[in-house]
Amino acid sequence: MAQWSWIAYTALEVLIAVACCLGNVLVVCAVCVGIRDSLREPTFCFLVSLAAADFLVGMAAVPLAVLLDGWVSLTPDLCLLLSCVILVLTQASVLSLLAIAVDRYLRLHTPLRYKSLATQKRTWLAVSVCWILSCLLGFIPLFGWHNYSPPASNSTNSSASSSMSRPCTFLSVISLPFMVYFNFLGCVMAPLLVMMLLYARIFWSLQGRLKESYPQVQASLLREKRLACSLALVLFLFASCWIPLHLMNCLLLIHGPQAVTQGTLYTGILLSHANSAINPVVYAYRIPKIRQAYSQICRRFFMGPNCCHGDKHVSNQ
Repeated sequence: MAQWSWIAYTALEVLIAVACCLGNVLVVCAVCVGIRDSLREPTFCFLVSLAAADFLVGMAAVPLAVLLDGWVSLTPDLCLLLSCVILVLTQASVLSLLAIAVDRYLRLHTPLRYKSLATQKRTWLAVSVCWILSCLLGFIPLFGWHNYSPPASNSTNSSASSSMSRPCTFLSVISLPFMVYFNFLGCVMAPLLVMMLLYARIFWSLQGRLKESYPQVQASLLREKRLACSLALVLFLFASCWIPLHLMNCLLLIHGPQAVTQGTLYTGILLSHANSAINPVVYAYRIPKIRQAYSQICRRFFMGPNCCHGDKHVSNQ
């Protein structure tokens, strides 16, 4: 890649990282502080989990993606560990989105049992399970499915010292078969297909109920439909931003390095990172309670703590 292209890529990564951090901190503040009793609602708990993953993308994954492009020399083990952190954060986003879809499905199809099923304790347990699973799935390369072989114990001192530190790149330690067969098909596409089926079932059911329900019930169903549309949009944007990069990995595996130009690959990386900066904007435009909380936080920040002394927390109604 030409020097000016690399400078432009790095500058865009810095902008994306800043947007990820600021935007998702605002999301967490809006949900945890601005919306009254929001953390009693499972959907908002899972949104906080997703926002936390997106924040860590800006704080950790983006800087690591820039560094793990041959800019630093690290031991293979450390290079592999840092590369796995990126996989963990991606997986946390996927599982948080899946948890949101399951929650909306249960809310619609088991309304009588939903409150007893989706307690606050169980919700945070589900969030914890999502992150534990993300770590287990993302750190699998550490247990053997990687691209390098540790030096043998009887190797010479010179060969051992030469392998102590080398330019670190993501694909120098992460196996392409792992990225395609396990990460893409198993950990990304399979949950995405499940989520698509769940949202299809949700919209089909809502459409039928809207036709058959009384006018006083329709208002509640319409709110449910608007929220489902907003969350489905978040899912669509995630798939649109991440699948191109995974398809490039498929081409690299099948046809070799010549199948994807370096500029195209960097564009795919930028697009995948940009997804974490887009989500807070989607919440602002599509979810009224979060939009109102944004407004309150911004007024207090720019106009002082006393400007909104008469305001109350955003209601859940």
